[in-house]
Amino acid sequence: MSIDRYTSTLRHQQDQLALQYLPAVKAMSFRLKERLPSSVDYMDLAAIGTEELVKLARRYDETQNDSFWGYAKTRVYGAMLDYLRSLDIVSRSNRKLIKSINKAIDLYLGEHDDEPSDEELALMLGEEVEKIRQARIASDIHNVIPLDDQLGAGDEGETLARVERDELVGVIKEVLGTFNEREQMIIQLYYFEELTLKEISDILDITESRISQIHKAVLRKIRIAIGEDHG
Repeated sequence: MSIDRYTSTLRHQQDQLALQYLPAVKAMSFRLKERLPSSVDYMDLAAIGTEELVKLARRYDETQNDSFWGYAKTRVYGAMLDYLRSLDIVSRSNRKLIKSINKAIDLYLGEHDDEPSDEELALMLGEEVEKIRQARIASDIHNVIPLDDQLGAGDEGETLARVERDELVGVIKEVLGTFNEREQMIIQLYYFEELTLKEISDILDITESRISQIHKAVLRKIRIAIGEDHG
């Protein structure tokens, strides 16, 4: 067999391998999209995942990994998260506004059973409704990013620079231990089981607003713990 023919045959086999797992990539894209606001296009996520899948299929060595999807799925999902990071979702201009929105939501939840609307937040903060809407979209996208990335965003990595990655895991575990069993379950279901807020709400019979509030409280406590121990 000539080199050209061998190369063509190998490339065909690699592409067939990628095609075999394309439905899994589409399912992964759809699942991630369910946790994101409408401004993020499912097709963009699927395209990013498919491109990464093809690259991985052409680099795959079955003598090193006996399961292609086991080798590929974490990398495909990582490529989708990289795409979300590339959107610069927490820009300098809206970091302060997001913090103000979160504080306003906490105050509102103290008196009501649900989060305020964009219009209500605009009145509370004296901001334009569109600016509130864009900041909340950025925050919703940001919430899907892994916890360690969220801690590093917005301060040029200063938060994570205070601790080693393994030490950060210990801090997270310690902080989670200060929450009750149900609140710990919420974090487990959202970050590790990757359920949507609606699914968690149905399972635990707790409002989506309360779930969001608990998530933000966890991040605040982790930042405080890192600041107190390493500031």
